[in-house]
Amino acid sequence: MTDAVSAVPDPTDEVVELCRDLLRIDTTNTGDNATSVGERLAAEYVAEKLAEVGVESTLLESAPGRANLVARIPGADPGRPALLVHGHLDVVPADADEWSVHPFSGEVRDGYLWGRGAIDMKDFDAMVLAVVRHWQRTGVRPPRDIVLAYTADEEAGSDYGAHFLVERHPDLFDGCAEAVGEVGGFSYTVDDATRLYLIETAEKGIDWLRLHARGRPGHGSMMHDDNAVTALAEAVARIGRHRFPVVVTDTVRAFLAEVGDVLGIEVDPDDPETAIAKLGPIANMIGASIRNTANPTRLAAGYKDNVIPGRATAAIDCRSLPGQSELLERQLRELVGPHIDIEYIHRQPALETTFDGALVEAMSAALRAEDPGARAVPYMLSGGTDAKAFSRLGIRCFGFAPLRLPADLNFSALFHGIDERVPVDGLQFGVRVLDRFLRSC
Repeated sequence: MTDAVSAVPDPTDEVVELCRDLLRIDTTNTGDNATSVGERLAAEYVAEKLAEVGVESTLLESAPGRANLVARIPGADPGRPALLVHGHLDVVPADADEWSVHPFSGEVRDGYLWGRGAIDMKDFDAMVLAVVRHWQRTGVRPPRDIVLAYTADEEAGSDYGAHFLVERHPDLFDGCAEAVGEVGGFSYTVDDATRLYLIETAEKGIDWLRLHARGRPGHGSMMHDDNAVTALAEAVARIGRHRFPVVVTDTVRAFLAEVGDVLGIEVDPDDPETAIAKLGPIANMIGASIRNTANPTRLAAGYKDNVIPGRATAAIDCRSLPGQSELLERQLRELVGPHIDIEYIHRQPALETTFDGALVEAMSAALRAEDPGARAVPYMLSGGTDAKAFSRLGIRCFGFAPLRLPADLNFSALFHGIDERVPVDGLQFGVRVLDRFLRSC
């Protein structure tokens, strides 16, 4: 005879179905509302799945189709500060011609679940949903209130998502003191017995800007010494080839000390790149956390092949270390010279917190319970997340979306890359860890 408990779906099975469903909902965010698909359908899907198990949620649109969802799960001790668990629903664009599978197919192949958003970050969205649905079905009550936020627009600066919620609906986060979100808790294999799990305690600032060059318009067949395209190209080249000085922050210093210990190498704080080079697939991600960066991403000029334009623009994706944004601006102005104008498009500060406290202990314990070889370590994310918005409410933010990864998987290359995919067993591992963590934190 089957009892009621055994009839409840296993969350490690359900998470695959939930993630696959989310991947099949196109939520492409181009950074322009006119061409972005919007997050409404995905937010409605989450709302429906929560409602099925008795959880009420609130959908809030910041613009047509740009939907956010917030729900609160009551905890056993309402007097304790609440925990915010947040994930974004939007994804960056994907060109199907470049992929091995269609980016919105949600296909399971070779032990992976494939699709745009598989690790950024519909995997975590599905994990949280699977855990909450299992709790509601089995009567589990978390130790404190948990606020769920599924947001729009993270991939384009969060103006229509987390920042909108913080500015227009801060009451939804009353009592939240800590938060967990994306790009943390993933594994780095040292050997068969040891895996580092990187917990995000810091992230670089966003300093997205445009360069503007002006010159004298003219006929393309003439000699011309005041060409806006030439001036801009030279400035862009100087930025693109520049390497900013190494700066080792507290978070990176702590991470490198852990790496040195487990790898049995001596790490020179004045030359961290030698140690970072030994980290294989994550070296690129960690290498970006020891200096400011500036990468040209877009160019625009002109309207006809034989007309020299009077104006040219370039987009530069800059990321600053904690406390370095103003210094980075001065460095950029020196690089581009006095005749190039700088316009900031998004400017959001870097974040950094310490790797201590009961929440960190709960993360570490949950990881060890599912992987005895786990060793939790702090690290700095080279990008930015919705934590930048939620930190404005005084919330202490961490990245903890647990995944146990194959040793040979180049995890960092999957972010915004082609053939984005998440290992099915890693996704299921994440559900087990997240369940333990949220029951104990």
